Amino acid sequence: MSAVPLPRDGVRRVVSTTLPTEHGVFEMHGYDGAEGLGHVALVMGDVAAEEDLAPLVRVHSECLTGDALGSFRCDCGEQLSAALREIALEGRGVLVYVRGHEGRGIGLLAKLEAYALQDAGVDTVDANLALGYPADARAYDEAAEILHDLGARRIRLMSSNPDKSAKLAEHGIEVVARRRLPVPDRPENAFYLTTKRMRMGHDDALPGVWGELVAGRVPAAAPSAEDADLLERYGPLVALGPVATIAQLGQSADGFIAARSGDAEDITGEEDHEHLHRLRALVDAVVVGGATVIADDPRLTVRAVEGPHPVRVVLDPTGRVPAGSRVLTDGLAPTLWLVGESAEVPVTRAEVLRLPVADRRFDPAAVLDLLRSRGLGRVLVEGGGRTVSAFLAAGLLDRFSLTIAPILIGDGVPGIRFAGSDRLAGALAAPTRRFVLGTDVCTEFDLAAARVGGA
Repeated sequence: MSAVPLPRDGVRRVVSTTLPTEHGVFEMHGYDGAEGLGHVALVMGDVAAEEDLAPLVRVHSECLTGDALGSFRCDCGEQLSAALREIALEGRGVLVYVRGHEGRGIGLLAKLEAYALQDAGVDTVDANLALGYPADARAYDEAAEILHDLGARRIRLMSSNPDKSAKLAEHGIEVVARRRLPVPDRPENAFYLTTKRMRMGHDDALPGVWGELVAGRVPAAAPSAEDADLLERYGPLVALGPVATIAQLGQSADGFIAARSGDAEDITGEEDHEHLHRLRALVDAVVVGGATVIADDPRLTVRAVEGPHPVRVVLDPTGRVPAGSRVLTDGLAPTLWLVGESAEVPVTRAEVLRLPVADRRFDPAAVLDLLRSRGLGRVLVEGGGRTVSAFLAAGLLDRFSLTIAPILIGDGVPGIRFAGSDRLAGALAAPTRRFVLGTDVCTEFDLAAARVGGA
């Protein structure tokens, strides 16, 4: 294949092919440059299209030890995988794999020499300097040229490094947003990451106990009363592991989630809203029914606390959710629009997935299987009442958080409803925990423990 010239003197696109990965099929373009090593770009979707939402881009520095050998001395391999996953979830984006950046540009063997100095307690910056190299010798001109060639001149950059954003901007790439990838700190790379944050200006990790919980770890102790409350309330949820299904619902004291008109605004108070946002930050995906989107037009993002947005999942068997709904158009987080096999839906920013429908509903177990096949193991079922009730009745919830507000609606949209027992002896019972959230009371049902007890 003949080389494709770039709009400036520099690297050239030499070959194009496809690359099937665990995250999906990418177009793969090979470029010369890096003094003969060459670079590659993995592309999904039309990244040159003039859309309001700029494509996701990761400019990833080559790291043999992290990317290929799975080293935990750095977070490079996990960042690489997370970036491909985020692009695939959104269905549009670029990963530029930059050769010649090994060891922040000093080369593989020099990086290993720096490792040896780090073994003796020297941090990564001083190790490079002791060997006669700059703390960071990387250049981003060729990466920027590749983005220009692909038409991705306006991007959302996946990086914790503000200097990378500035360097790309110097070469004509407009970075409209920069976001951290959801990669946890590890004991093995804590010194490395601390050095990047303290001495190289990288973004800080979320602090304290909450940062540990968001990273999927349950700390052994809490240094303050506030941290102790967070650890008590959310530690057991994180301890469920990478595959768990939880649910949350807020309703009136007489069991309604909205008035007859559908008005559900502020049934529960600010403290319960914060609780809900913390639950969102701790999961991979948040699930709602189409009726909830129609009634409330929710964003389903994390705003009341610090933390990553989950993937938003809309269950809409007949495809009746309006195309202008925020979850389908705002681009703040990836959205999966689950519709029936024969439903006709317009093109939006959401990724449309199809499932069989029985009695105008999806099988909750099939929904979870689909999400887990895409790496979305921790799931929050958020609403509305029929959707949460379906997952509860199917026996698929590990925890259920039910917040009761001290109001009486009298009649309206019901909350939890399922085919119960004729006698109270057959009622669903489970170990519970209770939290006071302002004027509301939240009861958390440990349904996983109830299943074990029943078995």
